[in-house]
Amino acid sequence: MAKKKSGKEVNKSANKAAKKAKAVQKVERKEKKKATKTKDEFDDDDQDLESILDKIKREWEEAHKVTEELVEGPPSRRANATLTPCPNGNHLWCIGGEFFSDDGKAHFYGDVYRYSPEKNEWRKFVSPTCPGPRSAHAVVASPAGGGKLYLFGGEFSSLYQNSFHHYRDFWCFDISTHTWERIETKVRPTARSGHRMAMWKHYIVLFGGFYDPGIKTNYLNDLWLFDTQEYKWKQVELKATERKPSPRSGFSFLPTPEGILLHGGYCKEYVKGSRPVGVMLDDTWFLRMTLNTETTNAGKSSADPLTLKWEKRKKTSTAYAPSLRSGCTMAMWTAKNVGVLFGGVTDEDTSEETMESVFHNDLYGYHITGNGRWTSMQLKRPKKKGGAQKKKAAAQPTRPDSEEDDDDERDEGAGSEEDEQGKISKPLKPSPPKVLSAPQEDEIDPDDPLLTLPTPRYNAMLAVLRNTLYIYGGIYEKGSREYTLDDFHSLQLDKLERYVCLKASEIVIAEGEEESSSDEDDDDDDDDDEDDDDRTVDDRDETESVTVVGEDEEKELEVLETIEEEKESIRVQAAAFIGVAKDSTRSAEDVLSTPLPGETLAMFYARSREYWAQKAYGTSDSRGKQLRRDGFTLAGERYVEYKPLLEEVERILAEAGLDEEEMRKGAAVGPQSASGQSRNRR
Repeated sequence: MAKKKSGKEVNKSANKAAKKAKAVQKVERKEKKKATKTKDEFDDDDQDLESILDKIKREWEEAHKVTEELVEGPPSRRANATLTPCPNGNHLWCIGGEFFSDDGKAHFYGDVYRYSPEKNEWRKFVSPTCPGPRSAHAVVASPAGGGKLYLFGGEFSSLYQNSFHHYRDFWCFDISTHTWERIETKVRPTARSGHRMAMWKHYIVLFGGFYDPGIKTNYLNDLWLFDTQEYKWKQVELKATERKPSPRSGFSFLPTPEGILLHGGYCKEYVKGSRPVGVMLDDTWFLRMTLNTETTNAGKSSADPLTLKWEKRKKTSTAYAPSLRSGCTMAMWTAKNVGVLFGGVTDEDTSEETMESVFHNDLYGYHITGNGRWTSMQLKRPKKKGGAQKKKAAAQPTRPDSEEDDDDERDEGAGSEEDEQGKISKPLKPSPPKVLSAPQEDEIDPDDPLLTLPTPRYNAMLAVLRNTLYIYGGIYEKGSREYTLDDFHSLQLDKLERYVCLKASEIVIAEGEEESSSDEDDDDDDDDDEDDDDRTVDDRDETESVTVVGEDEEKELEVLETIEEEKESIRVQAAAFIGVAKDSTRSAEDVLSTPLPGETLAMFYARSREYWAQKAYGTSDSRGKQLRRDGFTLAGERYVEYKPLLEEVERILAEAGLDEEEMRKGAAVGPQSASGQSRNRR
């Protein structure tokens, strides 16, 4: 017979069951609490994500906030800016530029202006996100996506032009929203100025330019393509046997349906033992571009979507061509397929220290079709009745009857449809370069179109909008003084009647040659700088000699301020050193005993070995190998002395886009003598 369970055992079993039930309930509560907590966390994460996105959106809007301002007239005095026709509207866009004040200081701009001819109205657009101030950059326009302006490169210099910074950044300006966007790509052209770009279909074509690392101005002739659909840069590699234009800057680069026309430019020739000589170029090339749409026998399309080939054009008759010059980039007159050239400067080195310059204000057209030909675009005199017409007719050059038969052939193209109004006249024969000017006072005719001619200039901004040419700014020199201009003119190219001055210049150009006092000013500035340097050194010594006890924070602040001042001082010295490195007036001893940017100790000792051996010979009794060791030690001490300065210089050059190899190439070239020419010729 089974034993009955005691009450104690029953209670024990009940307690176990109760504990088990409690454990189950506890687990359920935990799971429920965990589920609720997870849901709350997800809700919090959603809220955090939304706030993060909202914050990002507000920051972007603040960075891209555009301020539009109606201004009274054209931008301030400047040269080497860009003036670009709007691709989808009747506007002109002016970006950047530089201005040289009377005291020799350089000022650079990064502003954006839009001109509306119908209203004769200028508007300025300012955005926190935009390219830095610059000049000698390149801009092209594309009608895609509501209209875009693409900008690459350019330069910025120190106040007294002792050092230069070349950009290699690439930007896109959206015309519809007036906002800038920086385009970052792994592959892109090197830093440069004075290059040119042209838009062909959906490709941006970039060629040439220069960069100045402080020792030598290096001119380029590389060719690059940017695909605006794939957002990729690609360098065009040509075969060694293929012909191509020589390195240059400041040339004309005009797009056509078949390719791109290149004309003229400027470069410098460096001959060992001689000073650099500026070279004005007048050759013409055509970059023929073909889309590879055909498929191969295997049914696959060509790997390279484009075929490019340089073709050199033969020189046409010089009777109607402009004289040799630089600083005169052409603007494209699309309606007639004609490149329009205005102004420029012709330099002639008369000696190592002087240079004679002739400045131009004449107008020429280059007809791109066929083999190309030049025409002189002279203003037409108004017709007068009776004797007045005959009297004034004598003042204009006439052509022989034998030339009249060639009128139709010569004037085919620009203005050929307007027999009397649009015809481009031709001079009798080649003539030496000269400035077009108004008649003498006793012969002044108020209707004479020559009275409307703009001042001669170079590096002016040119643009053709429909059938109207616009000319703004530029540089003119009188004696040793340089004037940056601010006048604004227009000319109906299909009529060629007279220039219209949209904004007169307020600059007074002194009569006769005046010697500039900039040298004296520079000397005074140098003296002031020396005094400032002396005061800085004294002040620093005083600061460092004061001991502050019990005021750790103030002491730390003074130390930090001293460090920052020393860093800034090194930066200033480095910028000055870049300019000094290419100074032709330095002594041979100074050149040999000073290391160059990008130069290693081995490179420095290799080029100055004999100098240091002589130094060691004069200070010790060592001979042979020991003498060379002593010389190397002296060179090493000098190199260590300059090392902080060289590192800062290399940082400046790296910011300009130069890599270590390019710096070393510059150092291998060594210091060069100065050309004595204005840097604007570049």
